Amino acid sequence: MKKILNHLFEHKTLDRPQAKEVLMNISKGIYNEAQVASFITVYLMRPISEHELRGFADALLELCIPVDLDGMNTIDLCGTGGDGKNTFNISTISSFVVAAAGYKVTKHGNYGVSSSCGSSDLLEALGYKFTNDVDKLKKQLEVANICFLHAPLFHPAMKFVGPIRRQLGVKTFFNMLGPLVNPSRPKNQMAGVFNNELARLYAYYFQNLEDKRFSVVHALDGYDEISLTGDVKIKMNGKDLILSAQDLGLNKTIPESIFGGHTKEDAATIFHNVIHGIGTQAQQETVYANAGLAISTIDARLSIQDGIQKAKETIQRGAASRTFKKLIEIAA
Repeated sequence: MKKILNHLFEHKTLDRPQAKEVLMNISKGIYNEAQVASFITVYLMRPISEHELRGFADALLELCIPVDLDGMNTIDLCGTGGDGKNTFNISTISSFVVAAAGYKVTKHGNYGVSSSCGSSDLLEALGYKFTNDVDKLKKQLEVANICFLHAPLFHPAMKFVGPIRRQLGVKTFFNMLGPLVNPSRPKNQMAGVFNNELARLYAYYFQNLEDKRFSVVHALDGYDEISLTGDVKIKMNGKDLILSAQDLGLNKTIPESIFGGHTKEDAATIFHNVIHGIGTQAQQETVYANAGLAISTIDARLSIQDGIQKAKETIQRGAASRTFKKLIEIAA
């Protein structure tokens, strides 16, 4: 590691095989905590390169426990986190809306590191039982159209890094990797990222995957989702868009209106309100926007605006809340 660190401290980058090798070695516990923390810190001070991103993702996908879903056409809604905004769990709620609208969702997530309540924190608080039993996950998809892949159960090689990330308490390049290393390798992906450079890297990454439909989202005021607080940049297969809330047929919001609260209990309350259609206008419309984009990503027949309308109708007719109830019942 000393050689790698000196290389990086000279403002050089790793090539793809080097990046893969380093992460493989980290997962084996070859380096000590101080060395790993120093390595992670490099990427707090400079952007990750395309080759490094690919190499790190290669390592985690090779080391993970794979989930073979027999070719099911699924989508993951997953953000990098690390935007420091502490919004409510927009992508998690949106995942249930997409599932209720008739599409299969394999949601990948983890405990919060730089936010008060990550997707795993929320679902655990709501009574969901994590599993890496593929048969159980398939059953959840069959009955509720959604299953949740709790990252630590599928990436056991990363157990050495978890405590270091928690102690640092800030976004790291592992945040950047989360949406890229879903062990079910979904054919469709809606990924939120916390800066424009990472949006570009993600688009390159997805473009090089065969038959991948994707949308990469970055709000220009820093959110890793469609926040409706300002314009959002969206990179999709073959096109780039910059859209305002008005373009989406929705109202502009203010940051305070999509705040996630301070506790898991706050997050759970917002979840129940929104999924039952009784959240605030800002909360409901933010979910409509994100679920709508995901729907239009997996269903090429629909525009984003069509997807938003479908998301809205899905919540209003109670389908999203019923889908959540089904998942909790079968996962018990």
